[in-house]
Amino acid sequence: MIVILDFGSQYSELIARRIRETQVYSEVLSYRTMAEQLRQLNPVGIILSGGPSSVYDAGAPHCDPEIWNLGVPVLGVCYGMQLMVQQLGGSVERAELGEYGKANLAIDDPTDLLTNVGEGSIMWMSHGDSVARLPDGFEVLAHTSNTPCAAIAHHDRKLYGVQFHPEVVHSQGGQALIRNFVYHICECQPTWTTDAFVEESVREIRGRVGTKRVLLALSGGVDSSTLAFLLHRAIGDQLTCMFIDQGFMRKLEPERLVKLFHEQFHINVEYVNARDRFLAAVAGVDDPEEKRKRIGHEFIRVFEAESKRLGPFDYLAQGTLYPDVIESADTNVDPQTGERVAVKIKSHHNVGGLPKDLRFKLVEPLRKLFKDEVRKVGRSIGLPEEIVNRQPFPGPGLAIRILGAVDEEKLDILRDADFIVRQEINRAGMYNDFWQAFAVLLPVRSVGVMGDQRTYAYPIVLRLVSSEDGMTADWSRAPYDLLETISNRIVNEVKGVNRVVYDITSKPPGTIEWE
Repeated sequence: MIVILDFGSQYSELIARRIRETQVYSEVLSYRTMAEQLRQLNPVGIILSGGPSSVYDAGAPHCDPEIWNLGVPVLGVCYGMQLMVQQLGGSVERAELGEYGKANLAIDDPTDLLTNVGEGSIMWMSHGDSVARLPDGFEVLAHTSNTPCAAIAHHDRKLYGVQFHPEVVHSQGGQALIRNFVYHICECQPTWTTDAFVEESVREIRGRVGTKRVLLALSGGVDSSTLAFLLHRAIGDQLTCMFIDQGFMRKLEPERLVKLFHEQFHINVEYVNARDRFLAAVAGVDDPEEKRKRIGHEFIRVFEAESKRLGPFDYLAQGTLYPDVIESADTNVDPQTGERVAVKIKSHHNVGGLPKDLRFKLVEPLRKLFKDEVRKVGRSIGLPEEIVNRQPFPGPGLAIRILGAVDEEKLDILRDADFIVRQEINRAGMYNDFWQAFAVLLPVRSVGVMGDQRTYAYPIVLRLVSSEDGMTADWSRAPYDLLETISNRIVNEVKGVNRVVYDITSKPPGTIEWE
């Protein structure tokens, strides 16, 4: 595998994803991982991520300097390159002109790391510091108008650095650079495939679970459905899927889901109606973090209660993904200074709301996968396209698409509005054109007029975004006639709504979900 040492970048996982696109396994570890620990993992390459710090700041995160002596190829990205330069005897200074956004790359050495990276390629920059003096043995591979050392190398030691971010989609030739590092410099083989993952996962599940029974929280989304198929392949009837209707699902989805798994897939699903219980748990709660934690807490408590009725279960399976873990984790807190290098965005119900007295052991085979990788696994094990291509839906459901306190009236309004959104994008043949397309209900009212009568009702926000992995996203330039149809239907058919607005914020600075 190739290891990525994370120095606090919100997008370190993008580097891991780009590596995996080359069919080579990658894993993200803390920058505190010592050289001896890395030696035991036996990686074929190491990548140092970017980060928000400056290398000369007091308390700036540093890696174990013995990493440079492991004899393993290393690629430093942005902060990672600056740290490499500083630790190996060079110098980094505050640049007279920082670079943020697009910059044209002028290539001085078109071989090795920059093979097949075109002259003048646009690369994505985000730095205020620059390399002022290279360590001994290093040479410049590329520069930009503001950055004399945009790419550097010590060929004999196989140490490389780039000031730009090849992992982001804005960088032309970024994936070519990554492939050069993976295949030519680290000499990897493309052996980490979907079939290999399934085979390894089945083996690990059987080895861990043995003859014990497993309870799966089934939501009907691509993650939990893929996990259900994977677990069923591994342990068969030892698996029981429990679908808990918490009252925050989309219109008609609970009934469709149970019928599909029972009649078509022949996987045991237990339906639990807990709508009143969940609604009571979040009653009057305005804070989105508190809503998520209460919903996560209720999920586990319901599992515990229902598992006693159904029989003893030793394991709880969850469809936790890599982005869930990263966005939920309070990671990289320096034990001496207390400084947090990476910032918590939000907790996810399946990683941020688990109670400390959880009596189940967790099984999370998808924990290291991105969403697109889960879809590939789902297809390989026979999951129908209608589920494989299902847009992401948050675990807390509509409860976090209603801003502020949740009640039955608002849920009914949002269900009807959301149903219209899905109907119209399907009729337009555009369902797969969006990463997510949904409605949000705001807890404010505005004046309107219908049939010469004054109205005072809620607004619905349309959120249509495009993305590759959910880590970054752009608002979709949806056709005006589609937006018009959706707006007209919602205002005319959904009681309690008199206004529809369109969210044109990308991620970052916003998130895809509003809460």
